[in-house]
Amino acid sequence: MVRSLQNLDVADGGPVPPEQIATAVTAGEIAYADGSTQTFEPGGATTYVEHGRRTQGEWYVDGEGRFCSFWPPDYRACYDLHWVVENGRAAGLRFTERGRGSVFDGRYR
Repeated sequence: MVRSLQNLDVADGGPVPPEQIATAVTAGEIAYADGSTQTFEPGGATTYVEHGRRTQGEWYVDGEGRFCSFWPPDYRACYDLHWVVENGRAAGLRFTERGRGSVFDGRYR
């Protein structure tokens, strides 16, 4: 388990409360099923790496308590975040894109 998450009460598929989003996304590098990875910095920067290609963006929690990301020059998306829990421990996050319904599961490395 990622150390910064060990004191949180998490349930598989349970929503990540807005006040825990920053802790959840910055807890460690996230690896996706397609081999891509993503890191989130406490200051709002994010780096996505796919097939060795790095893309820089920004993340934030909007006024409605949703996790959102911005990828220059103009791609913005907001997601509902849910915990991925294995053996009673936070193993990753499920990102469900608002409006499009795309779902991405990521696991902490």
